[in-house]
Amino acid sequence: MTKLTRFIALIILFVSAAEGLKAQSTTTGANVITTAVSFLTITPDSRAGGMGDVGVATTPDVTAQHWNPAKYAFIESDMGIGMSYSPWLRALVDDINLAYLVGYKKIDDQQILGGSLRYFALGDIVFTSNTGEYLGQQSPNEFAIDFSYTRLLSETLSGAVAVRYIRSDLTGGQLIDGVESHAGNSFAADVAFYYYKEVQARRKDNIFSAGINISNIGAKISYTDGERKDFIPTNLRLGLAYQMELDDYNTFTIAFDANKLLVPTPVKKNVVNNDGVVIGSDFSSDKSVIAGIFSSFSDAPGGFSEELREISLSAGIEYWYNKQFALRAGYFYEDEEKGNRKFITAGAGLKLNVFALDFSYLLPTVRNHPLENTLRFTLSFDVDAFSNQRR
Repeated sequence: MTKLTRFIALIILFVSAAEGLKAQSTTTGANVITTAVSFLTITPDSRAGGMGDVGVATTPDVTAQHWNPAKYAFIESDMGIGMSYSPWLRALVDDINLAYLVGYKKIDDQQILGGSLRYFALGDIVFTSNTGEYLGQQSPNEFAIDFSYTRLLSETLSGAVAVRYIRSDLTGGQLIDGVESHAGNSFAADVAFYYYKEVQARRKDNIFSAGINISNIGAKISYTDGERKDFIPTNLRLGLAYQMELDDYNTFTIAFDANKLLVPTPVKKNVVNNDGVVIGSDFSSDKSVIAGIFSSFSDAPGGFSEELREISLSAGIEYWYNKQFALRAGYFYEDEEKGNRKFITAGAGLKLNVFALDFSYLLPTVRNHPLENTLRFTLSFDVDAFSNQRR
């Protein structure tokens, strides 16, 4: 394995660790699924971040682009924009962060356009040769731009598709050990559906909702001109939510999500040189993207029981007072052999006529977790309300 390949692998694993995928390296028997550009799976907003990372079936808001763009069909405002920021891995370093810009616009009563920009900055990295000679300093970064089209299919059902461009620049084009590197590029698509039903219970207006989003269906990504290509995080998310109106001023929501990566489970393979001598090992897969998606339900070495362990679960609650002040809490669970992310979240929100401000805090339940004390901040604007105030 060249120095460049090792560097890229370390970066990918480092980012994965930032998301908790490698949180407990001492776990015996661990077989964690890793992908390139795993920043795409990081929760970008404070509302979902305060509810244990649930969002595919909750009531629609401006950040639905990430969780389920089909939710936009049931949003009340004609136009909105939002901005989120999260310092990342502050327990380890101080120069990694995630920024997120998102917005939507209704074309008419049945069609909505959405879009977002996600930017992940990994700080500064100094490159040196094998002898310690200084080769330069780079600031690795990754970003994704996506656009969605949402359509109301019936009074209670909507669907959406999204397209995404992904760019991952981890080496800054450095030439290492004679191997030329470049930024990785990929394209992906999402397919999502959302069910939204108003129900009457004890003369109160309640809401039952369900959602499904298959995201990041796209080409593998590579950082060199060689044969090695890595899967991007194709992902299946299912969820349910129920919002209860307690009285004219108080509402309470409970939501659940189940999540599974649709990429092959890692299987160790020997790397053999031209003389037939084993020179190392590799966990890459030569499956196609579509084959990887379908085989992801049955390729775990441990059989069906291991497939079940690859499903992460999250649950969250949200309380609103007078549709102006919110309190949130949640819990996220991932099996110890698949990353061991287990954390509690809390958050709060304030909504005024024109803008809303949300905040969330993450508290791991395992020691020395890289996500310890993660904060998120989200500011969103109701453009319609702003326009109406100016009239």
